[in-house]
Amino acid sequence: MTVAVQVRAISVNYGDVEALRNASITLSEGLVYGLVGMNGSGKSTLMKAIIGLLRPESGSVSIHGKSPVFARKTGAIAYVPQSEDIDGAFPISVSEVVMTGRYGHMGPMRRPRRTDKEAVNAALERVGLLDLAQRPIGQLSGGQKKRVFVARGIAQDATVMLLDEPFAGVDKTSEATITAVLQDLAYEGKCILVSTHDLIALPGLATESVLLRKEVLAQDATDVILRPENLVRAFGMDPLAKQSEHSRKEGEAA
Repeated sequence: MTVAVQVRAISVNYGDVEALRNASITLSEGLVYGLVGMNGSGKSTLMKAIIGLLRPESGSVSIHGKSPVFARKTGAIAYVPQSEDIDGAFPISVSEVVMTGRYGHMGPMRRPRRTDKEAVNAALERVGLLDLAQRPIGQLSGGQKKRVFVARGIAQDATVMLLDEPFAGVDKTSEATITAVLQDLAYEGKCILVSTHDLIALPGLATESVLLRKEVLAQDATDVILRPENLVRAFGMDPLAKQSEHSRKEGEAA
């Protein structure tokens, strides 16, 4: 498989606080990767370093052999953060939000062409929101908004997509839709990296996973990463067993 993202021994500090230490990962085209670790383990920092939103103190990051800044300017990489700074009262429609993913394909005046409009409609159809294309973004549920931002990355035609906790606070329908879309994109040759706390759903999402605790503890097949001895290294306990117990109690309550 062709390498899409290469992270070599990067370290990141926020003042006196160490966020990442000598972290290295290799991500290939055609796979969905999970990124797991406890809060404060450096997941968001790693993603921001990959996309070039922050510069490591040491080490290097390359996207298809180029710098993250180049990849971002050319639209080769898309990023879906945990939350978007979009004012719910601002009158911007779903299709207009997704259209921002096409800016790199437009001229300086950013006038959408037919191909741009077709790409937006196709992306919205993939995430099941084409019928809401003209609805104000502020009227959507949390899960629907996440699907809109995934659609924006699809419309951008990025070859690498990073999603930071896309399932946090979303409904089951949106979670299932996003999971299916990401797997389809990987099948088409995209490289997908998803940070998530849902370890139970992880095997159905990611072929490989990265275990992070400021440094990369392991990168391997997801079933290997989820072995208790590995999870204990990252979390100090077996969170998978805790999640299973929580799911069982929810089922009994229902």
